[in-house]
Amino acid sequence: MYTANEKLSTANITDIMQTAYIDYSMSVIISRALPDARDGLKPVQRRILYAMLREGLLHNRAFDKCAGVVGEVLKNYHPHGDSSVYDTLVRLAQNWVMRYQLIDPQGNFGSVDGDPPAAYRYTECRLRDISEELLKDIEEETVDFAPNYKESTTEPTVLPAALPNLLMNGSTGIAVGMTTNIPPHNLSEIIDATCVVIDRPNVSVEELVTYIPGPDFPTGGYINGRAGIKSYLTTGKGIVRMRGKAHTEEIKGGGEQIVITEIPYNVNRASLVLRIAELVREKQIDGIRDLRDESDENTRIVIELKRGEQSQVIINQLYQKTALESSFGVILLALDKKRPKQMNIKELIECYIDHRRDVVTRRTQFRLNRAKERAHILEGYIIALDNLDDFVKIIRASANREEAKEKLMAKYPLSEAQTNAILELRLYQLTGLERSKIEAEYLELMRLIEELQGILDDEHKLLALIKKELLELRDKYASPRRTQIIDDAGDLRMEDVIPNEGAVITVSHLGFIKRTPVAEYRAQKRGGKGVIGAETYEDDFVENLFTASTHDYVLFFTSTGQCHAKKVYDIPEGTRTAKGKSVASFLRLTNGEKLAALLCVKEFTPEHFVVMATKSGAIKKTALAEYEGATREGGIRGMKLAEGDDIVGAVLTNGANEIILVSHQGQAVRFFEGAAESDDAPETAEAAAEGDAEDAGPKLGLRSMGRFTAGVTGMKFKKKGDHLQAIEVCDHEARLLVAREDGIGKRTPFEDYRMIRRGGTGVIAIDLPEDGSVAVAGALSVRDTDEVMLLTAKGQSIRTRVKEIRETGRGAKGVKLVNLEEGDKLLAIAKVIASPDEESANEAPEAPATGAAPSA
Repeated sequence: MYTANEKLSTANITDIMQTAYIDYSMSVIISRALPDARDGLKPVQRRILYAMLREGLLHNRAFDKCAGVVGEVLKNYHPHGDSSVYDTLVRLAQNWVMRYQLIDPQGNFGSVDGDPPAAYRYTECRLRDISEELLKDIEEETVDFAPNYKESTTEPTVLPAALPNLLMNGSTGIAVGMTTNIPPHNLSEIIDATCVVIDRPNVSVEELVTYIPGPDFPTGGYINGRAGIKSYLTTGKGIVRMRGKAHTEEIKGGGEQIVITEIPYNVNRASLVLRIAELVREKQIDGIRDLRDESDENTRIVIELKRGEQSQVIINQLYQKTALESSFGVILLALDKKRPKQMNIKELIECYIDHRRDVVTRRTQFRLNRAKERAHILEGYIIALDNLDDFVKIIRASANREEAKEKLMAKYPLSEAQTNAILELRLYQLTGLERSKIEAEYLELMRLIEELQGILDDEHKLLALIKKELLELRDKYASPRRTQIIDDAGDLRMEDVIPNEGAVITVSHLGFIKRTPVAEYRAQKRGGKGVIGAETYEDDFVENLFTASTHDYVLFFTSTGQCHAKKVYDIPEGTRTAKGKSVASFLRLTNGEKLAALLCVKEFTPEHFVVMATKSGAIKKTALAEYEGATREGGIRGMKLAEGDDIVGAVLTNGANEIILVSHQGQAVRFFEGAAESDDAPETAEAAAEGDAEDAGPKLGLRSMGRFTAGVTGMKFKKKGDHLQAIEVCDHEARLLVAREDGIGKRTPFEDYRMIRRGGTGVIAIDLPEDGSVAVAGALSVRDTDEVMLLTAKGQSIRTRVKEIRETGRGAKGVKLVNLEEGDKLLAIAKVIASPDEESANEAPEAPATGAAPSA
């Protein structure tokens, strides 16, 4: 209410609000949210440490209640809420927040799971030895003091900071219109860089970066990539990608589990576990059987995998979809001479060196003054001892202390301070022993004064002293780096960490896929009984078998003409007896879609082509480069199919190969793949009657087509119910191995199959019974140095050398490839690609794979 004594003035409310907001903003920036570049502390942190020092809570003293510290800070230095003080005190004591803890806690100070600390009436604390280094020499007038908020005492405006706290512990703060986010670093690395700047003030930022690899977070983990680190060190701003640390362990029963032992900085461990569980429940991550948090003080999150799952694939999904990979946006913003400034790493170090130069200078001057004062007193003692009898006589003759002081100062060249000290001498100090001590102390003081004066007069000695003290503290508080810096995922590929070795890929009739190392299959003589190659579910059997290298791509062609591309190492691994993982789950197939063919390639080059063949005898050639997009989730369209048709095989060609097609009833068509000389033409009746279209009109080659086309006729069938069984590229250094379902097979030169035009009915590839009880199981292009895998419907497998199979003409009956049990039949054959270790041991070159996928 207005009173008579009040003075009112008129002002624009806009001006009032603007001024008030600016005052508030500056208060937040200077006095609350941003750290000082010199000691790396915000005002509340500085007040807590100073209050604990005044309370005597040193590292070698007993703990005391946090309530007392909070009360002392609130009473004398920080007139704000108690929660702001206690929360800050707790953070200074948490070892997952501070790289180098400044407060030693006792009691419940929270956890990395986000649990809150106990109330301050229950917890206790004291300073750590490293925080006392920040307060060291504060009583020697090294820093300025300012009155507290009620002017009852004073508080330091900055701490002496014998260690570069801003960089070693980092800082986070949100002010008005600006924010800071400085990561912690390894103390040894920061001190080394500081010494370099001291020795070479003109060192470039780029060179200085080589001494600081990057942040060193208290929670460990990985930093993925170096670009963000270089950016913030040189410009003061950048983004650092953090990753948790995970490894795999084998468990009983041949299973595997992922164990997360370190998590990214500022990540809530409990929230991370809940997020993983949520992703598993929503089926965004498949292959996880169980999830347990076995953590205590140390992190241990256990993720049990389903049998046959690829652990690295699951880890990558965790990185992509959870906080196990997080980003830390670095902003090197701090107060420099009470002004907020974004700085690079060299500027921050220079701010710290300037501060230490000022602190050491003031400390040296303080010690010099004290040494001079003491030397002055000792000079008076020496004068008194030299004239001891006269001094005693004058003192005894004086009526009081003042008279004695005046008489002594009048007769001898003594100051008032010297005279007072002489008058306070005790009698035992007049002995000869004490005289020698005084003279020795005086000589020592003279040397100290000369040394201190030399430091003040010589900048090089001053900087050398700063460097010496830093190196001593480095040796005392150094600790190994916790965070490991690795190359970016773009630089470090999966191929760099996964060995390149041979693998056998099997797919069962009910659609289960697995990858097994080739080394698990032993070579045997022709006609052997083999080993168990695949355990299957009831009424299931292995339908496709394929071999490749783990670094290759596998193109999966489905029954609907869709094409998926996966790295071989992405296929779930299993033992010879494992059942594998559902193909529908692995490739995310739609209802009714089945795997039809497999093709192995190393790269998607435009010089090569994919030739696909369907059950109805249609074939199509498409440039391999057009399938590069098949690596994306869901794949791409590979071939347009007629209703009821399926893909039976695919081969890789160079555009000028010869191709051979083999039907289920033992017919074969060999033709030239080159460009077509004419459009498709119906086969002549005469040629059809002879079963040979070699001379019937111009050659029908294969022209390259787009992925969405349906292809052209590759083979026609004479027998009812016949269909295409296999497609191969003719290699005249190799032979065509044709195998029957009853285990009989033969190896024949490609030249024995006459070159005819595409679209013919072909010639006989292998004799079959007239009753149709036995059909062709598969056909392969093989060399003498190759090995082949034979697989039966009951899961028996045998690996045998091609050179043990006798070479015969096209008209021969063949030889026995495998002994079959009653009711069993040969299902598929595939060529083995040996691993590099096997090749080195056998000293045999690997033959190029044609990539044909066998079918039942």
